[in-house]
Amino acid sequence: MFRSQTAKSPAPADLREAVQALAEGELSARAYCESCLERIHASESKINAWAALADARALALAAARDAERARSKRPGPLYGIPVGVKDISDTDDLPTEMGSPIFVANQPRKNAEIVRRIITAGGYVIGKTATTEFAFLHPAETRNPWNRAHTPGGSSSGSAAAVAAGHVPVAIGTQTNGSVIRPAAFCGVVGFKPSMDTLPIQGALTFSETLDQVGVFARKVEDAAYFAGCLADPAVLATDVEPLAHPPKLGLLPRFPWNAAEPGAAAHLQGTLDRLAGVGMVRTDAVLPDAFNDADRVLRTIMLYEGAREHSPRQVEYRRIMSGALNAAIDEGLAISNEDYRKALAKRSLLVRRARELFEDCDAVLSLPAPGPAPARLDTTGDPSFCTLWSLLGFPAVALPTGLSEIGLPYGMQLAGCTGEDNRLLRVALWCEGALGFDSNPS
Repeated sequence: MFRSQTAKSPAPADLREAVQALAEGELSARAYCESCLERIHASESKINAWAALADARALALAAARDAERARSKRPGPLYGIPVGVKDISDTDDLPTEMGSPIFVANQPRKNAEIVRRIITAGGYVIGKTATTEFAFLHPAETRNPWNRAHTPGGSSSGSAAAVAAGHVPVAIGTQTNGSVIRPAAFCGVVGFKPSMDTLPIQGALTFSETLDQVGVFARKVEDAAYFAGCLADPAVLATDVEPLAHPPKLGLLPRFPWNAAEPGAAAHLQGTLDRLAGVGMVRTDAVLPDAFNDADRVLRTIMLYEGAREHSPRQVEYRRIMSGALNAAIDEGLAISNEDYRKALAKRSLLVRRARELFEDCDAVLSLPAPGPAPARLDTTGDPSFCTLWSLLGFPAVALPTGLSEIGLPYGMQLAGCTGEDNRLLRVALWCEGALGFDSNPS
């Protein structure tokens, strides 16, 4: 029997808090859903985080979880949790429109593998979150919850904004270049992109079969870890992050060879480093060998070559409907030779091997997640280039909020780990989160 919580009580903003309340019967799945829907409707008209959302459907799914709980007495680890899923992943009872008018009302009638795992764990898809067109560059209508004149980032725009606004405790995104880490940083939430193939991509729209990766959004590191751990194969990710026994050693990359930080972001990063050093963090310099100088071009070659061959058949029929940015990307990709593509794949393999050396003398590599806070523009999702290296390599990365800019927009930092060392990376991220103590939400 469910006890004290009602639909009028505030919805727990954090995943683990909600999981505990639901598991202990302090909160029913339906009451939690009602509270989340109330919060969604209070701000959705200003944020536009959702591409598909139906109250009656969501409430019915939540009530079904309560009925299952009454029968089984053994709820799954995500029992009753409403999840936002980026609108490039198939869902059997909601349209998958992929941010494009080409796919308006497209109904796959099947679930992507990540959706199936959410359901198997006891959760449900409360709605589909907005995405850029084909998860590329042309923006969705989503606004940044901190300031609606600013981009929320992309391509997982709606997922980051929905978690930042407290609509849902967690959401699914994907990343080919910077589409989880960057919007998480812009929206002041935690973004976690595990090692390549840790979370299943099957059933999501393909842009680059080599580079596409699934990630998660949450408000805390422990929530991101728990959520990802529930969706990964057994024993791959720990659902509980073990605290570090001593402060970490972090290798600093203040910039990459292909980009530079804005002065305000660079100054804030230095202040963040000083705060972490004040509580024991050991800093070292992470140096990228010259072999990495063209990593951005390697990623672009692979991404556009594969994206063009995936989407050029659609372009033949729908060029006039596709955005200029997407058409230009497909055209550029079609002009890339097979030989240049093969060279890029070979260079990527070399860099994956060489990149392991970066972690021989540190627990994680620290950098900015973007050149600065979210730009004051809605016709762009911002520069993804600070995320490029880890996306190319398929190494795990975490975005953490670290403070606010002078105009009240979130700043963040990015931590990256060696492939397969996701649990270690999450332990470092948990320590940094605790040391920094950022605890602020958009008004």
